[in-house]
Amino acid sequence: MTPEIEPGSVRVSTSLDTNGVRGKLTPGAPLAPLVWFKSGGAAEWLFEPKDIGDLQAFLRGLDPSVPVMALGLGSNMIVRDGGVPGVVVRLGKAFAKVTRTDAVTLDCGGGASGILVSSTARDSGVAGLEFLRSIPGTVGGFVRMNGGAYGGEVKDILTTCDVVLRSGELVVLGNADLGYRYRHSELPEGAIVVAARFRGRPGDPEAIQAEMDRISASREASQPLRSRTGGSTFKNPAGHKAWQLVDQAGCRGLAMGGAQVSEKHTNFLINTGEASSAEIEALGEEVRRRVKQTSGVELEWEIQRVGIPK
Repeated sequence: MTPEIEPGSVRVSTSLDTNGVRGKLTPGAPLAPLVWFKSGGAAEWLFEPKDIGDLQAFLRGLDPSVPVMALGLGSNMIVRDGGVPGVVVRLGKAFAKVTRTDAVTLDCGGGASGILVSSTARDSGVAGLEFLRSIPGTVGGFVRMNGGAYGGEVKDILTTCDVVLRSGELVVLGNADLGYRYRHSELPEGAIVVAARFRGRPGDPEAIQAEMDRISASREASQPLRSRTGGSTFKNPAGHKAWQLVDQAGCRGLAMGGAQVSEKHTNFLINTGEASSAEIEALGEEVRRRVKQTSGVELEWEIQRVGIPK
C-alpha cells in the first residue's frame, strides 16, 4: 500500500510482509544519529539486510509503490525533519568487505568506507585509489554520485558494479552503463549498489601512504572535519569554485538558527548544536540566493536532501 503521510511527520502506515526477512527491520527508526548533520526525522522503515539474497527477497516482496532509498554513512545528506517515507536500506558489515581480485583490482562491498578501500589498496600495492581516502562515505554512495576529490573520480577507476534493482533483480553494470557526469550517474531510482570493482595501477605502498597522508593533512587544514557537517554543499559550477562564489557573496559565517556557513571552508554548512534540518536547508537556499544576486551564477546542491518537511 502507498504510505500515508501525516503533516510534519512520517507515520508507520505501510504494512510490510516480514516473513522470511533475515536482516533487521525497524519501524519508525530515527535517522539523525546515522547522518553527519545529526538532524532530521525518522525512517518509516529501516531495513538492514543480512546479505544480498535477503535484500533481493525483501525488495521482490515489497509493494512497488513503496519508495526505497539507500543510506550509507549519511555524510552528504540532509534528512528533512518530517522523516523519510517508505523504506531506507542501510548496508551493514556483511557488505563492507574489500578483497583484491588481481594485481590492480579490488572487489568492494557497497557498505565499505572510502578509508577501508584506500587502505586495502595501499596494503595491496594498488595506486590510483588514494583519493577515496578523502571521501567520507561508502562505496554505494560514491558509485551513485561519481564521488571525487584531489584529482580523482569514481568514473576513472570503476570497472563494474553489482546493483540490486527496485524489483529485487541483481544486475551487473559496467562503467559505460552509468552515464557518469560530474557528481552524477544514471543509476536507476531505488537501485542499491551492493558491490563494485575498482581498478588502479601497480604502486609502492610507502608512496601510496605518503599520498594518503598528504590528502588527509590537506583536508584537516581546509575543512571543518570536527563539526557536524554534510561535506561539500554545492557543486562547482563550470569555470568557478563554489566556495569562492559563496565567499564573494559575503556568506562566510552566515547563520540561520543553529545552522552556519563554515568560517573555515565556505562550501560547508555546519550544525553548531541543535540546528533543525529545515534551518540547514534554508541557510543553503539563502546562500544560493545571495550568490545568484552577486554573481549571476546559480549554485546546484551537491548534498542530497531527502524526506518531507515538518
